[in-house]
Amino acid sequence: MTGSETGPETDQPVAHIDLPSPPFIHVPGLANLRDAGGYAIEGQPGKVIRRRVLYRSADLTKLEDEGIAVLRPLGITHVFDLRSVPEVAKNGNHPPKTWEGAVRVFVPVFLDKDYSPEALVMRFRDYSDGPKGFVNAYATILDSAADPDHPHSPFRTVLEHIASSTAPSPLLVHCTAGKDRTGVLIALILSLCGLDDATIAHEYGLTDLGLAPRKEEIVQHLIRGEALFGDRERAERMVSAHHRRSEYMLGTLAMIRERYGSVESYVVDHLGVSPESVEQIRRNLVVDLAEGEESLDWRSHAAGLAAQPRP
Repeated sequence: MTGSETGPETDQPVAHIDLPSPPFIHVPGLANLRDAGGYAIEGQPGKVIRRRVLYRSADLTKLEDEGIAVLRPLGITHVFDLRSVPEVAKNGNHPPKTWEGAVRVFVPVFLDKDYSPEALVMRFRDYSDGPKGFVNAYATILDSAADPDHPHSPFRTVLEHIASSTAPSPLLVHCTAGKDRTGVLIALILSLCGLDDATIAHEYGLTDLGLAPRKEEIVQHLIRGEALFGDRERAERMVSAHHRRSEYMLGTLAMIRERYGSVESYVVDHLGVSPESVEQIRRNLVVDLAEGEESLDWRSHAAGLAAQPRP
C-alpha cells in the first residue's frame, strides 16, 4: 500500500507502509500479526526457527469474521492472552474473540495492573525517553512473570505448551499492543533456541511497522493522559522508533544476563521450567531449513525497511 490518509482526530497525514510478508500476515482487524519463525541460527548452518508455529500480535478486540477467516487456516490452537484484568475490562469485558479449533488461555503477566503502553508511561516516567526506561519496565515484567505465587505462571505456561509434545500446534501470543510483554516472551523463546541478540532485536523492532495502523490511536491515548499530556513528540518517540527499538531489546538481553546469568538460567531457576522442557523447546523450534526455502535475510530486510516512510 502507498499514499496517505488523515489519522483519527488529527489533521496529520498517516503514511502507509508495505508490511513485508513474511513475516507479517495481513488480517483485517488484527494489528502486528507476524510469524516469529524463519530466522537462521548463527553457528548452525541450515538450521532455522521453525515457521508457522510461533505467532505474535496485538490484542484481538477489533477482530471480525473477515479476519477470523484469514486466521483459521493458520491452524492456531491456543491463543495466549497476556493482558491484565483491567485491560480486558477497558473493552467492556466482552468475551475475547476466538474461533472453532482455537482456545483462549488467559495468562496475565500482571493480574490487576494495567500494562498497556499508556499505563507504562505512568508507571515508568522514563519509559518514553529511551533504552533505560524500557529496560526498567521489562525487568518488572520478568519479575512478575517469575513470581512463585503467580496464579497463572504466564511465561512458564506458554513455554511448557511448546514443550508438551514433539509436534507443537501453532500458537498465538498477544498482550495489548503486542510490544512489551509479548516482546519479552518471544525474545526469551528465540534466545533459548540459540538466535543471536541482533536478530532477536530486529524481530522485536518490527513492532514499529506492525503497529503502524494503530499508531495515531495509541499516540492520542498517550497525549490525553496525565504522563504525556499534550507531548506529541515523546508519544511518537515511544510508539515509533524502529532504529532505536533494537537498543531496547539489546539492553534487556544484557540485563537478563547480568541479573540471572543467562536466559536459560532465568527460565529454569526463576520460571521453574525444567531443563528437559528447555531441550524439548529447542528440538521443537530449531529445525532444518526445508528444501526450496530460504531463511529470512533480515539484514537486507532491515535496510529496506529503513528506507520506507514512517507513519
